[in-house]
Amino acid sequence: MRFLPDKDQLRVAVIGFGYVGSCIAATLADRGFDVVGVDTDPRLVDELARGHCRFAEEGLAELIFRGLADGHLRVTTDIAEAGSADVVLISVGTPVREDGSLAEEQLRGACRALSEHLRPGQLIVLKSTVPPGTTRGIVLPLLEESGLSGGVDFGLAFTPERLAEGTALRELRTFPIVAGGLGADSEAAAEAFWQRALGVEVIPRDSLEAAEIVKLASNWWIDLNIALANELAKFCALYGVDVLDVISAANTIPKGAGNVNILLPSVGVGGSCLTKDPWMVWRSADRLGLQIRTAPAGREVNAGMPEYTAQLAVDELVRQGKNPTGSKVAVLGLAFKNDTGDLRATPTVGAVKTLAKAGLTVSVYDPLVDADAAEELFGIRPSATLEEAVRDADCLAILALHRDFHDLDFAALPVAENCLVLDGRAYYPKEKIAELRAAGYVYRGIGRGDAIPGPDEGAQRIWTETGR
Repeated sequence: MRFLPDKDQLRVAVIGFGYVGSCIAATLADRGFDVVGVDTDPRLVDELARGHCRFAEEGLAELIFRGLADGHLRVTTDIAEAGSADVVLISVGTPVREDGSLAEEQLRGACRALSEHLRPGQLIVLKSTVPPGTTRGIVLPLLEESGLSGGVDFGLAFTPERLAEGTALRELRTFPIVAGGLGADSEAAAEAFWQRALGVEVIPRDSLEAAEIVKLASNWWIDLNIALANELAKFCALYGVDVLDVISAANTIPKGAGNVNILLPSVGVGGSCLTKDPWMVWRSADRLGLQIRTAPAGREVNAGMPEYTAQLAVDELVRQGKNPTGSKVAVLGLAFKNDTGDLRATPTVGAVKTLAKAGLTVSVYDPLVDADAAEELFGIRPSATLEEAVRDADCLAILALHRDFHDLDFAALPVAENCLVLDGRAYYPKEKIAELRAAGYVYRGIGRGDAIPGPDEGAQRIWTETGR
């Protein structure tokens, strides 16, 4: 543990004060560490100085401002501040290009800048998600431009970010941390740091590459599992079967260390991780001559869900005898998941574009997103109120079920007659669906047993088409 000094208060620098970096920095400051956050965006630093936090993570703003107030946390654009830190965490953005390769500009810039202030004895830990071999092949050479030697003069480790928006602060304090190092000393130092910093279980891996692949494996599995759920939903719709009934029963079978665990279908997959990490896997394998098929297959299925979901609404309106041109749809929830304001790679964009292309008038409403950012992304200014958004709507498309939407009084909403409720992520139980229908609504969900024809008619059709 030669790269982790034995002193009461460690000083930690977090390079990249975005969503992940801010959560980590604020949590470490709350646990008594002396933390400096470094970011290249002066506007971000100025916003925090004025008391504004742009991150819509529950509890994060309070944690950040408490740390700033008590002096345990500072945020700056000056990367020289990292030179006096005992541990430097790098959490900059690592997007991918259209061909699946890593857009490494932010990572290279951070490493080059850090190399100018690197000093012997520091432990450098990369948190950003990267293709295997990046820590060793890109980060290490750039840091060694300082004249110091990795694994000898400074420690280098990789510990993947494993947080989910909406629950990140709780997960930081409870989820195991995976740590792989450049040699035994770096790995031991990273393991000791995280145990001391967060008090959680640390899972050591014997190489940087093993730790890098852990994050990719997790998100590859999640994305592919959701793709299975989405195709299962389409399959169930052919038979008028509720996919949630099928999934809940299928998930009772013990398999491996747990049970079968099919996730839930939805309007699509978004965010900065699940939409890019499978492509990192595919590109990394392709570069070395291995053709990975499941990663792009999962991406193709999930990328098609926004259009599929929107088409459900169009088809139902036509079935009701309504002309999509001239009909109105109110989209409730624009973020890529429930209870966040994050618009990164949100699948609702594709759904809205498909609805508009079909000729519908589209209004949008999301109390958690930034209105200016939403207008720029969707080309539609979000309605100021729910009532404004839904007035005279022929369809309510609930694409993110934020807490604000949990207790909607559907009977009191000023919608059109026979208004359609399109369930893209609400997963309403059957009792709720019955209430909606009793209130005069038509319900359509993704694979929710509401296919046309219905269960009895579907069974008759299958009987006829198979010649029985």
